Amino acid sequence: MKKLIAFLSIMGLLTIGFSSVMYAQTSQSAAPQTATSNQPGSGTVQAAPEQSAAWHQVLKEKFIEGGAGFMAFILLCLVGGLAIACERVIYLNLSTTNTKKLLNKVETALEVQGIEGAKEVCKATRGPVAGIFYQGLDKYKEGIDIVEKSIVAYGSLLSGRLERGLSWIALFIALAPMLGFLGTVIGMVIAFDNIEAAGDISPTVVAGGIKIALITTVFGLIVAIILQVFYNYFLAKIDSLVDEMEDSSISFIDILTKYQFTSKK
Repeated sequence: MKKLIAFLSIMGLLTIGFSSVMYAQTSQSAAPQTATSNQPGSGTVQAAPEQSAAWHQVLKEKFIEGGAGFMAFILLCLVGGLAIACERVIYLNLSTTNTKKLLNKVETALEVQGIEGAKEVCKATRGPVAGIFYQGLDKYKEGIDIVEKSIVAYGSLLSGRLERGLSWIALFIALAPMLGFLGTVIGMVIAFDNIEAAGDISPTVVAGGIKIALITTVFGLIVAIILQVFYNYFLAKIDSLVDEMEDSSISFIDILTKYQFTSKK
């Protein structure tokens, strides 16, 4: 429930951000025209100097040209994908742990304070590696074999948590270009209808219709490329974290075995 609320909050913030940029750009483009028409002493109204349109102004114009129906769905794919991406970036970075430092702390705590001291060290450290260590320490009394099985089971559970949300990003990556292609096909049909209605294959009618039809594909591909970059980053980050979990678990079992051997003397 908390993650759903966080996802909706991030999505709302991104939506408000996009809306603010659009509104700010509209206000800026309208302001110079008003200032020019109110100049005193001028008999004629001078035209405002032509300025090259900013990239977001061009983006807004193309968005409107592409048609609100399909472009709104493509924008929703972008906002939803970015919301999940922001949540995953925070979660995965918070899951990163200095495993060598943690192993040294756990080993020292075992020598000085025993199992309970090592559990306190793991409890005070965030990240999946510390959680795995805590789970293993909690099963220490049942034997090293049970500890290994517990670590493997809990590690699989944590790996699933690391990959949570990636299926939605993959869905948005596939959905955005498909919506763009669908918009293009429908736009082409409309363009041919206009040609049929005009009764003449005018280059203006043909080029204008095809240009508008292709805009949805361009936006869909842009959304897919942006989300694909995040998706590949998450896969690499998760692989790195899983490798750390496996390597540190082996070292942790060695430390526990050594502690068991020395404590029996």
